[in-house]
Amino acid sequence: MSTEQQWVLQVNSLQKTFRFASFEKAMAFMQAAAEGISQMNHHPEWSNVYNRVEVTLRTHDAGNSVTDKDYKLAEWLDEVFSKMQ
Repeated sequence: MSTEQQWVLQVNSLQKTFRFASFEKAMAFMQAAAEGISQMNHHPEWSNVYNRVEVTLRTHDAGNSVTDKDYKLAEWLDEVFSKMQ
């Protein structure tokens, strides 16, 4: 029952909401993504409410703008999500 949306480019961020069949699956996504995110040394702003994980990406050390690092992390998060389906 998971659904995937597209990333939305805002003025200073990329945003996406990942939806899952349950709270447990949403938390499993966050846990699965955590190690790779740390290895990339580019940490998202994200939150979880029940079966949703809302993600905002921006590069803080580039004046809070969207950079190549954000697009790479967005692509990687999509891959993690796809592997969990």
